[in-house]
Formats: sequence, structure tokens, C-alpha cells
Amino acid sequence: MGKAGKTERGRQTRARVVGAATTLFCEQGYLNTTMAAIAAAAEVAVQTLYLAFGSKVAILTAAHDTAVGGDDEQTALLDRAWATDVRDDLDGPRALRIVMANTLAVVDRVGPLYDVIQTAAADAEVGELLARIKDQRLATMRALAAELATKDGFVTALSADEAADVLYTVVSNELRRILVIERHWPKEAWERWAYETAAFRLFPHAALDRGKRRRPAPRRVGRPPA
Repeated sequence: MGKAGKTERGRQTRARVVGAATTLFCEQGYLNTTMAAIAAAAEVAVQTLYLAFGSKVAILTAAHDTAVGGDDEQTALLDRAWATDVRDDLDGPRALRIVMANTLAVVDRVGPLYDVIQTAAADAEVGELLARIKDQRLATMRALAAELATKDGFVTALSADEAADVLYTVVSNELRRILVIERHWPKEAWERWAYETAAFRLFPHAALDRGKRRRPAPRRVGRPPA
């Protein structure tokens, strides 16, 4: 088998391991999932896991990263096509809609694994992973907020860092868990609320104008009979 064939086989094996581990982590938790169980579910030898990943927390990291991207491509979020669309679009609310649609999709995909990571964060290695994930998410939101700050309609009273804090808060698994899991909001309602909340803080004039256009006309109240 040539080098390309071995590389493809390795990629397929890695994807199978990540898929199996993701299912086990979400069903059993991180601490209760053993390397032997992952190997059995992925139909590989335990030694293969250590050769390919090195440790169980490295598999958890790979599972999280795959959920973030939605695939096994090694392409950062800010290098993906939708991020280019954000940079190219001069209209602020429209660019924000692209940001929210894609970042909320990430939160929705990552949510179950993020809960696993939070639950196991007392483990030192998992706690370090959780801290890195939060740092990476904040860095991504800062980059997106800096881009949105250049768009038409961005509120001048808000700094790019403050805008990043808005995005970091609204686009979070914590709020998703409260609204979708605890309060049973439909996913579409959560996504709409998140966009409207961010729009009112980052592009308030456009958001207010849109709200006025959507506001129904007042009902006429007839004069009571004499």
C-alpha cells in the first residue's frame, strides 16, 4: 500500500475512534469511559489508541475539535468559507447573522461533549482542556467582534472587546443549556433570541428599525354604544 493509502486508512481509523469515543463519553461520561471500551467500540487495538492519540484526554480533545468543525478537516473556524463571507459583507446586521448562524451551530454540535468536559473538569487534564476551550472561544469571538466593528451600523459606544464579551456570553453552551435543555425552548427560538439579543447590542439602530417595521398596527377600538 502506498503512502497515500496508508494516510487515508489512518484518517479513517482516527475518525472511527473519535466517533466511537464521542458516543461513549456522552453516554457514560469521561471518567467511566475506558481506553479498552473505546478500542472495542472502534474495533481497533488499545495500542492503536496510544500510538494515534497518546492518551484518553487527547481523544476527548480530538472529539471536541471534530464537533467544533463538524468534520475531521484540520481547518480553523476563522479560515472557513463563512468567516470569509463575514469579512466580505459590509452590511453589519447581515454579517452578524452569518456569525450567529455558524457559531450557534458550533455550540449546538459541541453541547453534549462540552457538558461531559465540564462534569469531568475536576480531573486536572480535563480542567486544563476546559480552560483552553474557553480561551479559544474567547479568542474567536474577539476576532469576529473586531470584524463586526468595521461594519456599517456598528454601535460607536461599544468597544470591540465589549462586543466580544456580548458574543462570548450569548453564544455559549451555558445559555443553550438553560433555554433549550432546562426551559425546553425549540432550537429555532433559542437561535432567534440569541441573534436578536446580539443585534440590539451591536447594531441597535438596525435592530430597532426592523422591530418598528414588524410591529403590528394598533387595533381600532369602537366607540361604546350610547
